[in-house]
Amino acid sequence: MRSAIHEVFGDPAAVLRLAEMPLPQPDAGQVRIRTILSPIHNHDLWTVRGAYGYKPVLPAIGGSEAVGIVDAIGAGVDAALIGKRVVVAGVHGTWAEQFTAPAASLVPVPDIISDEAAAQLIAMPFSAIALLEFLNVEKGDWIIQNAANGAVGKTLAMLAHSRGVHIVNLVRRDAGVEELAEFGIENVVSTASPDWKTKVRAIVGDAHIRAAVDSVGGVASNNLADLLGENGVLVSFGTAAGKPMHIASGAIIFKQLTIKGFWGSKISAAMPTDERKRLIGELITRVASGDVKLPVEAAYDMTEIAEAVKSSLAPGKVGKVLLKP
Repeated sequence: MRSAIHEVFGDPAAVLRLAEMPLPQPDAGQVRIRTILSPIHNHDLWTVRGAYGYKPVLPAIGGSEAVGIVDAIGAGVDAALIGKRVVVAGVHGTWAEQFTAPAASLVPVPDIISDEAAAQLIAMPFSAIALLEFLNVEKGDWIIQNAANGAVGKTLAMLAHSRGVHIVNLVRRDAGVEELAEFGIENVVSTASPDWKTKVRAIVGDAHIRAAVDSVGGVASNNLADLLGENGVLVSFGTAAGKPMHIASGAIIFKQLTIKGFWGSKISAAMPTDERKRLIGELITRVASGDVKLPVEAAYDMTEIAEAVKSSLAPGKVGKVLLKP
């Protein structure tokens, strides 16, 4: 089967290539899925670089999420799944014509949701909704996030709004304000402006910001700590700056701040089944209703894997880059 593989760890645009790999057979409790579309996530690229929490055995097929059709089952799996369109995330080797996944991890996709939206339905949106739960905020509370124009950032903003949680969305480019406005996302502030903190405080007014999500690191972490209210929570979600979090001790001491880390894979693995089903159900409902939009930047054939990777890494994307087998 055609697959996008890497035989060494390194720059994804350089080390990923098209290859023929053996057709996988599902083990007991597994299904095999014929891939329709698979997204390129940042964590997929970090995995190819060899710098993520999971390091695959080489040679490895890239990808961790896809929408597809179940075409074979392993022992103990309901045969009624064959022919069903499903989405699955947190697996390995989805950048291929077919891949295997645990039957228990499948999420059936209603017809109202397109293949393009379904392909990216779980990993980033589920991280966003699980993150919103993790923040432990209620309707009427204020939160703030940076990297708001990323996949998780946009979804978090839309989910927060749909739940009645107020959110300030920080972007690093002035153009990002208009980009998010096209999604109906409000309270967007560009940190390129020298008085951006004043703008944030004007939006929030007398309210306290209860939680902050940091996806950048470096000095951006300290900026969020400075804006948090008393007993606020600063959650580290990522490090786009590639630098350690720089946080002045004064904000932590005098505002009694709490700093936590959030890794979606670990949170999801520890989540009770009923809770996971509830959150996925909410996601499907909100995507189907249009409250949450999952746009696509472009879809590339797997033969164009290098171009697809470069597109995924380019600034100013409006949505996910997808791969077609």
